[in-house]
Amino acid sequence: MEHQQKNQGTNTPIANKVWFITGASRGFGRVWATAALERGDKVAATARTLSSIADLQEKYKENVLTLELDVTNYEQVEKTVQQAHKHFGRLDIVLNNAGYSLVGTIEEATIEQVKAMYDTNIFGAVAVIQAALPILRKQGYGHILGTSSNLGHVVLPVIGYYSSSKWAFEAIHESLAAEVKSFGIKVTIIEPGAYATEFGSQASLKFADGMEEYTGFKAQFFEGLQNMERGNPEATPAAIFKIVDTENPPLRLSLGSHNLTWVRTAYAERIASWEEWEAVSNAAQG
Repeated sequence: MEHQQKNQGTNTPIANKVWFITGASRGFGRVWATAALERGDKVAATARTLSSIADLQEKYKENVLTLELDVTNYEQVEKTVQQAHKHFGRLDIVLNNAGYSLVGTIEEATIEQVKAMYDTNIFGAVAVIQAALPILRKQGYGHILGTSSNLGHVVLPVIGYYSSSKWAFEAIHESLAAEVKSFGIKVTIIEPGAYATEFGSQASLKFADGMEEYTGFKAQFFEGLQNMERGNPEATPAAIFKIVDTENPPLRLSLGSHNLTWVRTAYAERIASWEEWEAVSNAAQG
């Protein structure tokens, strides 16, 4: 079957892959949807407002289906996934990309704000997965991609709640990978580092009300972010295509040249701390 990759690690595109992408109006969702269309794939591109992706329909015609989707509307999620499948006849890749960051310290953010972010970042992604799985199981193949972050392994202050959503996102997808492997369904977590996308724009951020006690701390934090080196998002599609075109994709793919150094340091510190307290931990076994 032409949708199946025969040569592990090859860069050769599979003809007419069909993608379902959430959050396709900006950021990585936009970059990857456009790149997939440019290489001749077909894309069901979704966004909260159709006008934000209307130009894709104008340019790529029958190769793209633009759909309005708010991932927090679970009934709409189900209908939209079914519509995309009916239109193209199959779904090869389901890419959960919709999400945003809540900016604020742990004390500043309200419970309602945290719940709202999780509704998009976690429960919205779960809704898409659950809507797509019956289709992928029936096909006997498919590849679920989830846009996580390097912050799925390490944490920054002030965006701790966002980091926590990515830790949950990682756990869900790792469990999912084991659960659906026997159905021929693959799962890959995409973990970008800092990139010059629109993710830092007002549309991708929501801010908690500030407290005076944290003003100085946050000023230092934001100054550090401004000095952070950011990657070029247009350099990422080749990596994504290698993942979706290989027979045995990894569970995780880090994007960016700085991530692994940061993760190595973080995990080395954790292991050292666990080992330092190993005797206490062992004694607690009883």
